[in-house]
Amino acid sequence: MSQKARSEEHRPSLDRATVVQTALELLKKVGLDGLSTRRLADELGVKSPALYWHFHNKQELLDAMADALIRGAGMGPPRFGETWQQWLVRRVCAYRTSLLVYPDSARIVTEARQLSPAAIRAFNEELGAMVALGFDPVGALRTITALTNYVNGFILQEQSARQPTTPEPVAHDALVEILSEGQTTPLLVALAEGGSPYNEASFEYGLQALIEGCASAINRRALKRT
Repeated sequence: MSQKARSEEHRPSLDRATVVQTALELLKKVGLDGLSTRRLADELGVKSPALYWHFHNKQELLDAMADALIRGAGMGPPRFGETWQQWLVRRVCAYRTSLLVYPDSARIVTEARQLSPAAIRAFNEELGAMVALGFDPVGALRTITALTNYVNGFILQEQSARQPTTPEPVAHDALVEILSEGQTTPLLVALAEGGSPYNEASFEYGLQALIEGCASAINRRALKRT
């Protein structure tokens, strides 16, 4: 038997989708820093070299995980009767929900180097839908980029805040001592009335501000063309 035939005979019966999904489930248990190819191989019941049939290195695996997270949020054009504002809010919220299932997911997505052709085609389809709704290609891309960066940054902060090594926020009594105005100082009033700047209401506020800003930008560009 040739060397190639022997290699094919011992090739593990895994597929990429199984490896990626197992890696995502392992991510829930150990986080990104604890995710290694050796640990993943143990989880799959194979030897580490078996993973290299599907991924040449860990970065390729992380790229595939990022791809699964992004596509898992559901990509595609607006639904029938949906405005672009409603569509983008739905897409952004679905994307955030998809990422929050897994620890360190925002790190994986922001550090990804390459997405799959399927994800790129789906993204291009979304941009095409935005152009059909009144955006120009540049404006469509900048809008999606701005919203994606906002979500990624917000989730990075949310997920890092859950880590045990994150410094504790300054206590209320300490803030009172730092701020000479006392309880009426704007920061203490804001925290008392609005809670954490990283809660759900804060996320929705920032998202709405971005959507409204994008709408204003589209109107300005349209006026310049007339």
